[in-house]
Amino acid sequence: MFGKQSRRGFLQTGAVVGLGNLAFLNGLRPVSAEEANVNLAHVQLQPEIEPLVKLIEETPRERLLEEIGARINKGLSYQELLAALLLVGVKNVEPRPSVGHKFHAVLVVNSAHLASIASPAEHRWLPIFWALDHYKSAAARDVQERGDWVMPAVAEGKMPRPHVAGRTFAEAMDDWDEAAADTAVAALARSAGMNEIYEQFYRYGARDFRSIGHKAIFVANSQRTLQFVGRDHAEPVLRSLAYALLMHEGSNPAERDDEADRPYRRNMEVAGKIRADWQDGELDQEATKQLITALRSASNDDACDLTVELLNRGASPQSVWDALHLTAGEMLMQQPGIVALHAMTSTNALHYAYQTSGDDQTRRLMLLQNVAFLPMFRGAMKGRGKVKEITIDDLTPEKLDDGSAATEQIFADLSRDPMTAARKTRAYLAETGTAGAQQLMDAARVLVFLKGNDAHDYKFSSAVLEDFYHVSPEWRDLYLGLSMFNLPGSGARDNSLVERTRAALA
Repeated sequence: MFGKQSRRGFLQTGAVVGLGNLAFLNGLRPVSAEEANVNLAHVQLQPEIEPLVKLIEETPRERLLEEIGARINKGLSYQELLAALLLVGVKNVEPRPSVGHKFHAVLVVNSAHLASIASPAEHRWLPIFWALDHYKSAAARDVQERGDWVMPAVAEGKMPRPHVAGRTFAEAMDDWDEAAADTAVAALARSAGMNEIYEQFYRYGARDFRSIGHKAIFVANSQRTLQFVGRDHAEPVLRSLAYALLMHEGSNPAERDDEADRPYRRNMEVAGKIRADWQDGELDQEATKQLITALRSASNDDACDLTVELLNRGASPQSVWDALHLTAGEMLMQQPGIVALHAMTSTNALHYAYQTSGDDQTRRLMLLQNVAFLPMFRGAMKGRGKVKEITIDDLTPEKLDDGSAATEQIFADLSRDPMTAARKTRAYLAETGTAGAQQLMDAARVLVFLKGNDAHDYKFSSAVLEDFYHVSPEWRDLYLGLSMFNLPGSGARDNSLVERTRAALA
């Protein structure tokens, strides 16, 4: 019915109509599975990183891909290039006036990495090349907007002693004191364990709604990238992160009652009302449905109170996370665009913090803050235009046409009518299950490589394709259907980077 095609055959040939051909990447040696999955316990970065960062800084945009391609063929490793890409961004792109916009040059690094490691070896360089090119564009914008900002040297003489650095950092972040936070986090980077440091960052990344979720996204993405490239380069990344999380407008937020800060202050108390054995609850689809319904109209306070009630009634945290992932996806269906896609990517980031944290109170806060943020995202959507009056119940399966492969059909429809593509996705997954989902996700990644023109294409696709496996199995086909509303269709034009990379490697 749907047409059969192996994953290997699909990825090697780009057989979906409109996908084009990635054979030009054969000019680069492939990234092996071993190279893309370094043993994190033994990561050692090479001393050539600083010259590599300088090369990326100084090489003109129109020549950078050729220069990097030549170095790859002379032995430059994937890990070294990823480390340099992260470092050049945090050094030269300021996370102001918003932790977004041009700063996506930093935020997208982990997303590009996730896209790379989920791809076959011969395709893994393309997302990194895209991110390199995007950095050059962002750096040029930073010169125009911020006068060529460069991260200053840390004030060495003002750094706290290691035994008080953690407390000093917390006090500075609570006071929104940029100078004190900068020296304290530098001291932490030199003396504390990364898990200890990020336990604090999880809370500060989730404490306010400024920059529509980008703060939490930066926390998660920076930690994940550092886990791969190694902690030797942590200090400038952590300094950039602290500076980003202290972004605000107007007077000191610690001294006023701003709407962006209220949910966290309240949830610090509400979290204590959740029963002690809250992690032992049962998966409850009715609880998931009840929370989804409430999140369509409830205030963030009411939604958080309902969440506590559901958990105390015996529903598992997974039941709540299912509701959060599906509600964010429903928002995207109702208004495809910048706000709703960040509801999904920030949910991915907060879920990562929830999964990774070893502190029970932090895990409670990540869950409750995500609940609180979704009504705030909904409010932001209303300020950007029409929100369609449709729900996940309207995303019913639609039979695929006979005579063509499912992936070809779905991604062709996606360029013309996303709702039809989403409905056919549900029908296809009902028939094929996980195997069909994997083939659709492989196709989506190739399309992002070929058609993606924006950092959000990588950020969104990496987040939602990962979260497919974070949603309970009974909801997964619906979740992937909702995700289709911001994935590229096969009818879109190839991006200019593909053409440039093809020419550079010819």
